[in-house]
Amino acid sequence: MSSNLSRKDLLKQDQFAVQVEHSVDYLGAHSQQAIRIGGAVLALAAIVGGGYYFYNSKQTARAVELGEAIELVSAPVGPAANPGSPSFATEAARQDAVKKAFNELISKNGGSAEAYVAEYYLASMDAEGTKLDDARRRYQDVADHAPANWAGLARLALAQLDVAENRMAEAEPIFRDLMSHPTDLVSEEQATIAYAKAIAQSRPAEARKMLQPIADSKGDVATVAAAALSDLSK
Repeated sequence: MSSNLSRKDLLKQDQFAVQVEHSVDYLGAHSQQAIRIGGAVLALAAIVGGGYYFYNSKQTARAVELGEAIELVSAPVGPAANPGSPSFATEAARQDAVKKAFNELISKNGGSAEAYVAEYYLASMDAEGTKLDDARRRYQDVADHAPANWAGLARLALAQLDVAENRMAEAEPIFRDLMSHPTDLVSEEQATIAYAKAIAQSRPAEARKMLQPIADSKGDVATVAAAALSDLSK
């Protein structure tokens, strides 16, 4: 996947980053609920990030198939918004169609970037459904084998699962490595904010020191960092 992003692409990823970072707020307090909420937010990564990939790659059959699968994710339950657009009678029917589409893509195109995008999304669905072992297995496969952008997102998801399950010893090295090796989809600032929020209760002074420089900068990540700092003062 190309790393040459336009300003519009970067803005879309910044907006996604804000939503991912907000999910960390829930971690630790109610782990099962947090995993479900976090999973739903991470699912959004596949929609936004997958769309980024689709529109910035050559129009291959795999990219088209990925785009069609992603379209199912946001298809309405009930009447279609536009004639000819997909829609489903129930949420369960939509979930089944999404899983089938992504699994077929993986089966036909295993090892491709598109297949790893599909696996990443299926992992988020597993996490949302509290199938944590399955989610962890899928995320780990993406982290180990996917192109750097998607591997980074999968590693962030693994760290968030670790935090939710009170496995900070496993989460902290991942956060630190993501900070040291940023990608287009997981910036140094995003990883830092996620790490700071994860340690906010146990090491608030350290978290504050990490967040303050980002809060003093500009953009969406500054807003997220400032909100995290505010929470530390409560």
